[in-house]
Amino acid sequence: MISRILSAELAEHTGRRVTIAGWVHRRRHLKSVSFLVVRDRTGLAQVVTGSGLPGEESVVRVTGTVTARPQAPGGVELTEPEIEVLAEPGAPPPFDLYRPVVPATLPTVLDHAPVALRHPRLRAPLEISAASVAGFRETLDRLGFTEIHTPKIVASATESGANVFGIDYFGRPAYLAQSPQFYKQAMVGVFERVYEVGPVFRAEPHDTARHLAQYTSLDAELGFVTDHRDVMAVLREAVAGMLASVRHRAAPAVELLGLTLPDVPAEIPAVHFTEAQRLTSSGEPDLDPAQERWLSEWALREHGSEFLFVTGYPMAKRPFYTHPDPARPAYSNGFDLLFRGLELVTGGQRLHRYEDYTAALAARGEPVEPYEGYLQAFRYGMPPHGGFALGLERWTARLTGAANIRETTAFPRDLHRLSP
Repeated sequence: MISRILSAELAEHTGRRVTIAGWVHRRRHLKSVSFLVVRDRTGLAQVVTGSGLPGEESVVRVTGTVTARPQAPGGVELTEPEIEVLAEPGAPPPFDLYRPVVPATLPTVLDHAPVALRHPRLRAPLEISAASVAGFRETLDRLGFTEIHTPKIVASATESGANVFGIDYFGRPAYLAQSPQFYKQAMVGVFERVYEVGPVFRAEPHDTARHLAQYTSLDAELGFVTDHRDVMAVLREAVAGMLASVRHRAAPAVELLGLTLPDVPAEIPAVHFTEAQRLTSSGEPDLDPAQERWLSEWALREHGSEFLFVTGYPMAKRPFYTHPDPARPAYSNGFDLLFRGLELVTGGQRLHRYEDYTAALAARGEPVEPYEGYLQAFRYGMPPHGGFALGLERWTARLTGAANIRETTAFPRDLHRLSP
């Protein structure tokens, strides 16, 4: 397998005898000749052969001569092949994987995800997701951030409230982490700038196209900020880097899905929450999905941007660690980033003094004791800091135009689904 050639590389070896390997994507029989289309991680390769073709989804190794043929995938095909079957499927796939459009419902796809995701159109969003993560890491590495890995089993609920998964931890109560918030703040005291890519868990009984019980969060936290606008500037760079990586690393997937990727303005437009209320004629202390969609359409119409910051959410709607606006203490130095009609990112400036935390908890009627481990870092001096969290599956769904976030998740976990 060391000398194996990938399908995307075949055109570089015209006239040579090479070995490829992959899955039988499709078999085609004509009057005088038969074809195998072999699928590997880079695309498709056509093999000209005789009778006795292995079944679809058989795993094969093929040695043949690379011959120019404009009608074939990549403009070449393998002739005079020697075909070795490495594994045969025990059953046919739940639907034809060679068809250009997926001929199955979403429940069928999710029930058979290990094989269904082999379909190029179902795999493409996952390629875009992977490229996005790579761009996130590359951008924050360039900006002097250090990647960290924090516990996913915690002693107290990050955001408080009841939306947590409780577990038995050797006879003691514990929880699956709602976010790495407490730990990434503590690590600002170590590295100043940190980020993490990892799973988070929300026991929210939502059965919607935009919610999951487990999703991947792209988190960042940075110290020595002036206020939340410094965090917004870093987020803008991260989003631009993610899109640049998608254009570079996942170009075939973008082309296959026929996507138009957005441009990120040099400065993403921003409106204060009170202005968003005025624009949407809302007196509510938060924005509902319809208002988020309206504001996104407004930003595109008025500013030519598919991204919009909404800043200054009411403190009553933000976690206790959020820093208030010094000029208007009822409002926060927090923000959301809307993208194509959906809240994609939540972030802001955090409190950084120990006495401010104890006061904030007291104001909300919460005891200090469950948070002592978290508050420890602030006893020993922390700089003004802030950060954000971006939901990877929501991001990918917005980029690909997926109607349901489960279409961009390999093995989703939600109110009903715990397997495969």
